[in-house]
Amino acid sequence: MHLGLICPATTGHLNTMLPLGIELQQRGHRVTVIGKRDAESKTKAAGLAFKAIGEAEFPLVAMTESLNQLGQLSDREALKYTVNLLSQSANVLLREAPAVLKEIGVEALLVDQVSSEGSTVADYLGLPFVSICSAIALNREQNIPHYVTSWKYSPTRWGRIRNRLGYKAFDRAVKPVVTTINEYRQKWGLPVITNPNERYSGLAQISQQPAELEFPREELSPCFHFTGPYHSSTGREVPEFPYDQLTGQPLIYASLGTILNRLIEVFQQLAEACADLDAQLVISLGGSAKPDALPALAGAPLVVEYAPQLALLKKATLTITHCGMNTVLECLSNGVPMVAIPIANDQPGIASRVVWAGCGEAIPLKKMSVAKLRTAIDKVLTNATYKENAARLQSSIHGAGGVKKAIDIVEQVIATGQPVLAER
Repeated sequence: MHLGLICPATTGHLNTMLPLGIELQQRGHRVTVIGKRDAESKTKAAGLAFKAIGEAEFPLVAMTESLNQLGQLSDREALKYTVNLLSQSANVLLREAPAVLKEIGVEALLVDQVSSEGSTVADYLGLPFVSICSAIALNREQNIPHYVTSWKYSPTRWGRIRNRLGYKAFDRAVKPVVTTINEYRQKWGLPVITNPNERYSGLAQISQQPAELEFPREELSPCFHFTGPYHSSTGREVPEFPYDQLTGQPLIYASLGTILNRLIEVFQQLAEACADLDAQLVISLGGSAKPDALPALAGAPLVVEYAPQLALLKKATLTITHCGMNTVLECLSNGVPMVAIPIANDQPGIASRVVWAGCGEAIPLKKMSVAKLRTAIDKVLTNATYKENAARLQSSIHGAGGVKKAIDIVEQVIATGQPVLAER
């Protein structure tokens, strides 16, 4: 069968979706990623076919500049900017994808939850599709706070009121995306979507979160599956790293991702907070700057433009992270506790789940200080509970099934055309 994969072209989403495509291809299916040109090189490096759309609106150079700009914005500005990009992307996919999918003969789709317009394309073409939760599970539920907030889980009347207000505020922010999708649905004779949960597959919804990293859920679809992460080194660039400069001290690995990371002053605070510890700090700038462009950092940490994250996490005692879902899951897959500094989008919601699961501490970016950071680092390093909980999540992840279980579910969907129910 020929399956199409639809997801954002950013690293976090591609690094989740491509391993699923590789597994499908190894099982004899034909797989094509449909998206913006900036996803092409990583897709082809993974050995998968690629079909570009939206080249007039999103030429490669313009997209690179756009992501650089995004990394310099505040959390609210970043959300607004992200919504604008998502609205443009939705319009392009809705306009161009149906013809492209027909042309190349796609028979089923895997759609990233963030690509909320993908389900409308599937509905229009009559294609079966599976929803993939590459980031935090977006499914709405009255007891679950919105993922852009750092709110604690609170199944109380007040908590539900707070959550409802949060969802309403977010709906106002993303109205351009919803309007674009519903305009196409009306034009195509499809029912308008009034509840975001209606955008997700009724056949299977698959999340790479382990269930233990999610707040207690009571209203998930019967076909929602927690399968654990989909990490793979295949097709993933492995940057050079000066391993000979590692001292053998406990390793603290710090990374604020590859997009929302243009915060050089935070790296300075990290260095100062770790300077007096009996540990070695390794900082990955994620492309935000060249190491030699930084001022001298306290404690002389090892600073690189990009780091081989999967390899370093096998050596790490603690990770300081922006709390992108892939980094969090890679930490937990190695039993590494965290200090989270969420920046924007779903990172506050992921950080609140890390704290709730007892795997780390979180400091909102606006409240960052060297003193608070040092306190959090000391707490996680000296209290064995954080390591124990990270090890518990590690065990859960190893037993969750990962890529193979996810693709077993996908193959059951395309073989039967029926919902695949989760075991609860």
